[in-house]
Order: sequence, then C-alpha cells, then structure tokens
Amino acid sequence: METDRGTELRVLREADWDEWYGCLHRAFGELPAQFEDRELHRSLLDLDRGLAARDGDRIVGTAGSFAFRMTVPGGAAVPAAGVTMVSVAATHRRRGTLTSMMRRQLDDARELGEPLAVLTASEPAIYGRFGYGAATYRLSARIDTGRVTLDPPAASDEVRLRYAAPADVLDACEAVYAALVPRRPGMLVRRPGWERAGLLDTEIARGGASALQCVVAERDGQVTGYARFRTQAGWNEGGADGTVRLTDLAALDPATEGALWRFLCGIDLMTTVAADARPVDDGWQHLVSDIRRCRLRVRDECFVRLVDVGAALAARTYQTPVDVVLEVEDAFCPWNAGRWRLTGDVKGASCERTREPADLALSVRELGAAYLGGVSPAALAAAGRVRELRRGALAQASVGFGSAVAPWLPHGF
Repeated sequence: METDRGTELRVLREADWDEWYGCLHRAFGELPAQFEDRELHRSLLDLDRGLAARDGDRIVGTAGSFAFRMTVPGGAAVPAAGVTMVSVAATHRRRGTLTSMMRRQLDDARELGEPLAVLTASEPAIYGRFGYGAATYRLSARIDTGRVTLDPPAASDEVRLRYAAPADVLDACEAVYAALVPRRPGMLVRRPGWERAGLLDTEIARGGASALQCVVAERDGQVTGYARFRTQAGWNEGGADGTVRLTDLAALDPATEGALWRFLCGIDLMTTVAADARPVDDGWQHLVSDIRRCRLRVRDECFVRLVDVGAALAARTYQTPVDVVLEVEDAFCPWNAGRWRLTGDVKGASCERTREPADLALSVRELGAAYLGGVSPAALAAAGRVRELRRGALAQASVGFGSAVAPWLPHGF
C-alpha cells in the first residue's frame, strides 16, 4: 500500500523492530529507550498489528495497535484496538503517511470485528479529523500534606497495611484490579504480560526518586487494595520537603481507599503527594480538609473512535430508556454514515439502520466523546457539535448516555 507521495506501508517484521522502535523514539524527541522499555513493548505488541511506512530502505513512519477489551457502561468488556506508537519522521510530514496509517488501522479493526478504536494523544489536535473524540479525562493533584488533613471512614482503622516487594504481591494486586474493571467505564481488561508494565522501574521511570515501593491493604486476611509509589527526598530552609509520587492505587471499598490515602499523606519527611492520572471523581477529594491546597488539574486522556456504530452502541447499556434516531456523519469511515435507531435501557440495547426521520445529528467524533458516559451530548450541543432535530431528544439522550461513575483509563499504552 502506498501513501499519497510514494511511501510504502507494510506490516511490521521482526527484522525491522529495532529500526522501527528507533524511528518512534526519534520522532518523540526522546533518548534511546532503556532495554527494559524496549523489551516490554516488544513482548506486548503483536507484530501483525504493527505498521511501518518506508521510503526506500528507511522506515519513516510507525503505528501499532493492541487487542484490548475496554469496559463500557453496563460492565461489558468490548473489543477495542488500542492505537499506539504512532509517529512520522520530521522529514516526511504532510505526505499522507499518517492518514494512510490511520486508514489501514481502522480498516483492519473493522475486519477483526473490533467496534472501537482508542488512543491517548500526544497532540490532541491531530486525531479529531480521523473521528476520535475525547471521552475520558484524568485528574492530577499536588496535595500539601502539611496543611491538608484527611478524614477517612471509621472502618479505615480496621485496614492493615504492610510494605511488600511489588513483584511479590503482583498476583494479589492484579486480582484487585480485575475486580474493579467492570465497575467503571474506560478500564482495560489486562491481557497476560500487561501486569509487567506496572512494575517497570527504570532510571528514567524513577526520575530521581526512589525505587518503586508497594503497600498492600488487607481486611479479614484478604487483600483489598494496594498503592505503588516512589518517594523523592527534598529539603529547604524549613526542613524536610519531600514528595510522594503515586503511580497506582486501587481499592475494593471506601475504608481501604481511605486507609491508603491517609498512609500516603502521612509518610515521614514528605510534604507533598503528587498524584497523576486519577479518575476525575476520585473519592479522596471528599476526605480532605482543604481541596484548594490540593492543586487540582484536569486534562483529556482517552480518545474513542466508533469503528462500527451499530455494534458499539448496542454493546453498552443506558441509564434511562432511550429511543432516538441518530444522523451520523463519518467521512473517514463512510460505512458508519447515515441514520441509526438506538433503543436501550439498563438491561441492553439495539442499534440498527433506519429510514426514520433523525432526532439528533452529530459526527462520529462527538459520538465517540459521549460513548463512555463522561461527556454529555447536551454539552456538545451547547458547543454546536450536536443538533437537536426532535424536541426532547437531546435531554433523553444526555441522561441515557451518562454514567454513574466517571469513565477512566487506568494506564497508558
């Protein structure tokens, strides 16, 4: 397959891996990856899902995808192509290389029966033209533990915490994570090998902080949660000024969650807890004494693209009954364009082609943004991105598409 200006697109081969990975890192302006990063990524990526754009004997573009299953509202785990490692050499911009890779990936996902494609964007302005909409957001915080106190549930006192080597308790931690996956849209069912990503502890990953640490929470002899973190010592004129850098926290109940956050905020010589990539509705926000001193920041995280509109909308459930006809615009994947009648409730849904008059008009990008329940169609309508054609349809769809908990992507890929 050739791009607009002669660059050839091929499936990634084993012999090309080192050059392909080097092209990717150069495009992102990074130093050569440490061996652990390179080896892990190679073990996780199916070469048949990798693409290499070549100009003669040189690789000038990269793209890949993982075969994921992502939780959607209602708890089902839906097949999704996890688009990753996308790059184009600076010497080959504006030649159609990226478009050709996006085109091939979506065609392949459709052929494989994956209703969704998902990605995290280094530059969010790029992917809207290919039909991806920002569907989940991440919360970051810098908690001033010298001035902020926590008031966890009383049952948190019953939770036992212990340090453990991260690798020694990996299976128990993965069991906690797996139990949480159906509870929140946007989470990924981890395929074998992905548990290793949470243990990656290179010098680059540490960034000057300590080796990865882990604390396990137990109730009645059962592991009910864990926190992985690093500590970074710091001092100023007033004394200790260290930072706890949280990398991962999971808990099966509020008492465990409260106990873990209280622990993180009480580590000696640390005055800040730095937490990134947390759910926007994370419960700890309602335990702190002063949310203003937690320095919150929200940004986009996971972009969703409906590869098959009918299959994707039928795979999730809806908070309240919906019966709407959607007029979908999709120039990049024209098989999605046209009218779809969506009917559904908390028990299930169907979405079929129809000739009935449309109730709402929107592009597949807006449909992707609303798909996991974190972005309201009403908010998109306020921006002029969704048009109401039947009075009352927007309110019905906005409530139905919502989610009781915010969608969240727990880790990058």
